[in-house]
Amino acid sequence: MDAVAARLLQSLHALRNAAAAAMAFAAALALAASEDVPYVVTPDNVTLAMLEAAKVGPSDRVIDLGSGDGRIVIVAAKRFGARGLGVEIVPKLVEESRENARRAGVDSRVEFKEQDLFATDLRDASVITMYLLPEVNLELRPRILALVPGTRIVSHDWEMGDWKPDRTVTVDAPDKKIGLEKKSRVHLWVVPAQVAGVWCAADKRLEITQQYQQVKVNGRPGQVAGAAIDVPAGIALKLEGARLRVTSAVGRYAALNGLALGRAGPTGTTCPSR
Repeated sequence: MDAVAARLLQSLHALRNAAAAAMAFAAALALAASEDVPYVVTPDNVTLAMLEAAKVGPSDRVIDLGSGDGRIVIVAAKRFGARGLGVEIVPKLVEESRENARRAGVDSRVEFKEQDLFATDLRDASVITMYLLPEVNLELRPRILALVPGTRIVSHDWEMGDWKPDRTVTVDAPDKKIGLEKKSRVHLWVVPAQVAGVWCAADKRLEITQQYQQVKVNGRPGQVAGAAIDVPAGIALKLEGARLRVTSAVGRYAALNGLALGRAGPTGTTCPSR
């Protein structure tokens, strides 16, 4: 056999092996697709990285959407002292989670419910964790953005469209069951206060435009972190109920220092005259 024929034969073998691998992968996807969000175990070190990214502590309530065997909620309670809820649609996994919590000695601090994650009330969570599919993240996004400013959201691997994470950490994951790259990405978002609009105090006026955590205050760029807004070398504000309090102001904003602003009148575009 000449060199050209040998190389051709090698290529055919490679193609056959690649085709076999593709068929196996397709079969795995078909199996996963039998559920809206397939259950894939989060490696232990990734679980820890997710909770550390959110800075979980004893005052937190963690809700894990698609909680599988319950490990994230259990670690949050056992290692960080948090309380938690795991939401899972597969009855057997819910039973397993409850038993795992009992064995870990944290069953008084956590609960597991068999229910659709879209039917879950998220309003009392201070931290939400999830390892879902990208389209599910996007479907949840409007509900997440409506949560209390400062709520932390942590997603394993998948982002939320054009709402970019505040922070991403890459973690080695040698035990990861899917994907060729044995790494995981942990994405953190902090729910921003919704502050877009015109804000008034006496004859003072601020106009804020907003795209998630990015804002412009009277045209100058800044960021929202929870309920706090910061425009570098300009103005810092904090949303307190229905009022926007100026916590510091310099330069052209100096006259606003210490003021509490309210949203503009019914038209939403102009401040009421005195």
